[in-house]
Amino acid sequence: MTTAARTLMGAVAIVLAATATRAAEWTPPGPISMLIGFRAGGGADTQARLIAQELEARHGWTIQPQQVTGKGGLNLAAALKDAPVDGTVIGMVVTETLGYNMAAAGAGLHPDDFTGITTTAGFQMGVVARRVTGWATLEDAIAAAKGGAALRFGVMSPRLADLAYLLGKAQGVTFNIVEMRGGKAVMDGINAGDLDLGFVAGIQAASVAAGDLVNLASALSVPLNQTPEAPTFATLGVDFNADGQFMFVGPAGMSTAARSAMSTAIAEIISDPQTGAGALIASAFGGPSILAGDALQAQMAADYDAAGALLAAASE
Repeated sequence: MTTAARTLMGAVAIVLAATATRAAEWTPPGPISMLIGFRAGGGADTQARLIAQELEARHGWTIQPQQVTGKGGLNLAAALKDAPVDGTVIGMVVTETLGYNMAAAGAGLHPDDFTGITTTAGFQMGVVARRVTGWATLEDAIAAAKGGAALRFGVMSPRLADLAYLLGKAQGVTFNIVEMRGGKAVMDGINAGDLDLGFVAGIQAASVAAGDLVNLASALSVPLNQTPEAPTFATLGVDFNADGQFMFVGPAGMSTAARSAMSTAIAEIISDPQTGAGALIASAFGGPSILAGDALQAQMAADYDAAGALLAAASE
């Protein structure tokens, strides 16, 4: 385990020790509807359902997971906005939903309409290609594009489409950007040869380790855990990145007791590698990434405010 990882886990342990009784102090007044903004069977859906199972096992709460997909999480947000504030309705989205997607849509939704409960894991978002292409670096792919190859670049959201456009612009090429339904669909497209490269947010780890796929670049502000030698977008001339996290939210005005109990209970689960959720997050997403309370609420607002700069850059 790296020093950074030990530091993170130590901080998590301190937080959990200080708040361990909160989940026991609160009892939901009824079954909890867990809205999931991701398609069934994908890595994010699996993560949410494993957390739901463990919440039931540990606390006796009744959790009813249900898919509410579409519009980058905005359909879920619209359904959650006016839900009861007693903790009986929560949703799992990504930070991009309450940031870029809300800012871009202008659909009357704002982060202030929601209560941030906790994040669970960050993305290991890489630009991925098949090893059989012979590309070891993004520079190799760019050389192929400049040599006349029409490269199909898979993305799974408008924000990532903007980032792919800006990456091509910085490198002096134009990608054929193809929007897919989720990171697994992008990875499947790459494996099938229907896409040449694309964004994948962590589930590529096993295939990279096996030598079937290669991370050409990190779309994050920091290097990827698995392949730290892959250049970041900043070093490739792109002033923006795909940093983000999975997160649970409730409607604005959610009770402090419910919010605190849920954030603590979820943090305990995802920080335990013996749970299914903890094991999945460790293997696919590099470990838990926990932000809760006022810090999470501030980050939600900051992501929304920062989205305008990316939208403006991509429209030039």
